[in-house]
Amino acid sequence: MFEIQGSQDLAGKDVHYDEEFIERRGKKLFTCRWLPVHQEIKALVFLCHGYGMECSVFMRATGIRFAQAGFAVFGIDLEGHGKSDGRRCYIENFQALVDDSISFFKSVRELEEYRNKARFLYGESMGGALALHIHRKEPGEWSGAVLQAPMCKISEKLKPPQIVTTILTKISGFIPTWKIVPSANVIDNAFKDPIKREEIRANPLIYQSLPRVKTALEMLHSSEELERHLDEVTLPFLVLHGEADRVTDPEISKELYQTSKSCDKEIKLYPGLWHGLTAGESDDDIERVYSDIIDWLNKRSPTGSVTSSPLRHADVSALDSTTSSKPGDAEAKSGKVSDEV
Repeated sequence: MFEIQGSQDLAGKDVHYDEEFIERRGKKLFTCRWLPVHQEIKALVFLCHGYGMECSVFMRATGIRFAQAGFAVFGIDLEGHGKSDGRRCYIENFQALVDDSISFFKSVRELEEYRNKARFLYGESMGGALALHIHRKEPGEWSGAVLQAPMCKISEKLKPPQIVTTILTKISGFIPTWKIVPSANVIDNAFKDPIKREEIRANPLIYQSLPRVKTALEMLHSSEELERHLDEVTLPFLVLHGEADRVTDPEISKELYQTSKSCDKEIKLYPGLWHGLTAGESDDDIERVYSDIIDWLNKRSPTGSVTSSPLRHADVSALDSTTSSKPGDAEAKSGKVSDEV
């Protein structure tokens, strides 16, 4: 079922990383994990990446940071994203992505070494919406969620006019993959630091063309579905949002906080910060955000759930020697992944 593809050299960071492909709906989906080496695992964290993004490169710093703090971190590239199969950034059915994520996350949770661990969802932007949809389908399975600038409702000032939605709906029946939906450049508007912004833009695994017709409609409909059910959110959560965010509206995070029925909920708003809180701000601000997240996770990771890491230092060299590099890695580094697929 699993095919181990390779391991980044993170021995100096006391973190082990590896990659696997899983089969879902006739497609190969890329998954990855970061595990702490020299300390006990506190809990599991499952990454939900944003629209057009991916886990192995864009969310690498997040995986490393959480693993260094003692968490086992698992990510999956959604269909059509990153290294997974599928037409680039084409979302035919958002709920299929939810189900793919649930299937992979469940397969990890059911492993013997993880069965008694606390488990948390971590979602950025569209990944925040994905995390909340997962919670709706598995309301009793999660210890909590960290939602960074979540796309849990389309702001009225960003929502397209009804006539535009109607036109796109009609077009989607004939040319659903057409990249014609007008949209501001996400990278320009999400990441404040110009140097970090250009590093992100240079990542060939990130989709940077206009949204496809069906993709835009699926994102809109999934957000509208969440909007109708914000009061059904019951799991513990931390929501974080930059007050100067130009991609998702911080007012919607406030509404989630106020409307949900969660007894354990917290909101952190960061004046002057943009959308990419852990990727596009100054190093000091990024560290502040990570510290807030890790502090929240630590307080909700019961010591009774801690078991030994399945990877001790002596095991890492053996694992590294048995893994092979993924053929697509060289292609990705050379920038040959095309949005035109």
